[in-house]
Amino acid sequence: MRGFPFVVLDGKTAIVTGGAAGIGEAIARRFARAGARVLVADLDADGASRVAAEIGGLSFAVDVADETQVIALFAACDAAFDGLDVQVNNAGIVPQKGAIDTVDEALWDRVMGVNVRGVMLCTKHAVPRLRKRGGGSIVNMSSRLGVHGAAGFSLYCATKFAVRGMTESAALELGVDGIRVNSLCPGTVATPSARMRMAERARLAGRDVEAMIREDYAERAALRRIIEPEEVAEAALFLASDQAAATTGTHLVVDAGRPAG
Repeated sequence: MRGFPFVVLDGKTAIVTGGAAGIGEAIARRFARAGARVLVADLDADGASRVAAEIGGLSFAVDVADETQVIALFAACDAAFDGLDVQVNNAGIVPQKGAIDTVDEALWDRVMGVNVRGVMLCTKHAVPRLRKRGGGSIVNMSSRLGVHGAAGFSLYCATKFAVRGMTESAALELGVDGIRVNSLCPGTVATPSARMRMAERARLAGRDVEAMIREDYAERAALRRIIEPEEVAEAALFLASDQAAATTGTHLVVDAGRPAG
């Protein structure tokens, strides 16, 4: 897709967590095309390195649920760049669909750790750097399932509702410093990992995966399709840019117009 050539990040530095694949990779690539210097952070060191090499950025291997590793990530940013302007908290885990009475406690802790604690830790350590810069933007990745609950997604919904609450509170706290905090709430996005999850659901249900995607996802959306990672990246670019200078504490839904349910 062509994107918006008038939205630029020239001279700005951005950290994108979960940047090795999917939505995070699309955001890292879009920010780089918009002129940003991008630090691609991901648990997948090889994937992060690949993306960074292709966009002319830097990479860092990190588990965002571990504060020691998060501190090292921001130290690496300090060493490589002269500041931080944009923090994208995209790293996350999407567990397989399952009823709440079947949730494994260890899985609960891990998903909460990455999806919620990770956002908190990266925000915590981004804020002093953004404040030193005189302001900046934090973009948190929530989800359509952070707006509406869905059967079988209690764990995931809990994390994404938490991200929305954290976003609103942080926006109120940090506005005085010129730091904007917003969240993105994507619907079904055609990432490789999402297609793998849908293929597994189709297999378990004895259905054709393409028919399932069409009937259960695309045809339920107003635009009659699922969305591409690059479309979420365009929304992230807007929130990160000066074009969104008056936008904070909001949640931008990118879901092709799919109603609740």
